[in-house]
Amino acid sequence: MKTDPDDIPEPDRVPGAPHPRMTNRVIGQDHAIAAFTEAALGGRLHHAWLLTGPRGIGKATLAWAIARWVLSGATSPNLTVPDDAPELRRLKALSEPRLNLIRRPWDDKAGRLSAQITVDEIRKLLSFFHLSSAEGGRRIAIIDAADDMNIAAANALLKVLEEPPKDALILIIAHQPARLLPTIRSRCRTLRLNPLNPAQVGNALADAGIDDDAEALAALSDGSVGEALRLVGQDGLDRYQQIVDLFATLPRMDRLAAAKFSDQAAGRAGADGDPFDLSITLLDRFLTRTARAGLMGPPLPQAAKGEGALLARLSPDDHAARIWADAQARLSARARAGRAVNLDPAALVMDMLTELARLSPAQSASPAKS
Repeated sequence: MKTDPDDIPEPDRVPGAPHPRMTNRVIGQDHAIAAFTEAALGGRLHHAWLLTGPRGIGKATLAWAIARWVLSGATSPNLTVPDDAPELRRLKALSEPRLNLIRRPWDDKAGRLSAQITVDEIRKLLSFFHLSSAEGGRRIAIIDAADDMNIAAANALLKVLEEPPKDALILIIAHQPARLLPTIRSRCRTLRLNPLNPAQVGNALADAGIDDDAEALAALSDGSVGEALRLVGQDGLDRYQQIVDLFATLPRMDRLAAAKFSDQAAGRAGADGDPFDLSITLLDRFLTRTARAGLMGPPLPQAAKGEGALLARLSPDDHAARIWADAQARLSARARAGRAVNLDPAALVMDMLTELARLSPAQSASPAKS
C-alpha cells in the first residue's frame, strides 16, 4: 500500500522542529553569508558549494536562504528577500520548479526512509538540470546531506561536478566532509560554519518558539540549534538532570535510580527521536564535561543544578580527566555497538552505568606520591 505523502517524515528535519526551509533568518554565520554574497555579487559564483560543520548549526538553513536569495534575484548582502517574493511561498511548499532537493527517499516496500541517498536520486538531479534548462535562469540543487550518499551516488555526483550544467548552483551539506571523495571536495568551494554561542542558540530557539533554558541547552548541544531542539523535544534537560543526580550518589550509585534511567532508554523510537540514542548522547556529554573539568575546571554555564560542584568532585585533576575521557570513548562505543546488533537497550545502559560507578571519586584521584 502506497504511503500518503503527508505521512512521510522528512529526513532532513530535526524531530519537533520546523524544516530549515521554514526558517526566515540565519543566525551566527555572518562570515559564511558574506563569503557567498561577495562571490555572487562580484560575478564569481562557483557552481558548487560545500557547507560544512557540526550537525544542527545552520547549514541547511543557510542553503535554503541562499536558494531564496538567488532565485528571487535579491541583491542585499545579508541574504534578505522581500516578504512578498513568490519564491518564499513556492520553496516552503516544495513547488519551486527551479529547485531540486536531494535527500534520503522513502521506501514504500519497507515502509520507512531509506538509509542512504542512492544513485537513482542523483540521476533525478541530472534529469532536473536537463529538463529545466529550457526555462532559462539559475537552477539550484540542495543535497542534504552528502554524508548519506552511497558510493554509487557519490560517483554520480562527481560526474555532475566535473561537467556542471550551465547556470547550475549545487549546495552540498556535509556534516563530516573528510568522509567525502577528495575529488568531490576539490570541485567545491567550502563554506565552514561555526557552532553558535549561548546567546545565538537562545535567539534561534526563540525564533522556533522555544523558551526553555537556552544556556543549559547551549551547553549540552555544543552550539548546535538542531541538537538543542532535539533535547527540547525529548525532555533532554530533565534526562540530563537525572544523570547529574545519579552520579551525585557516587561512590555508591543509587541502583534504583540507575535502573529507572536505564528503563527509560528502552522506550520506543518515535517522531521525536530515539530514547536510547538520547541516553547515550547525554552520558557522552556528561563524561566529556567531567573530563574537561579535570583540565580546565567545571564548565560554565552549568547544564543542570549541582553540576559544577559534582564535576569538581569527580574530576579534580588531569589524572581523573584521563580516566573519565577513556571511559567515555570505550563505554559509549560498546553500548552503540551492542544496540547495532539488537541487544537490550536497558541492559546496555545499565551495564554502562555499573562500570562507571566503579570510577568513584576516590579511584579517580591522582595516585599518592611516595
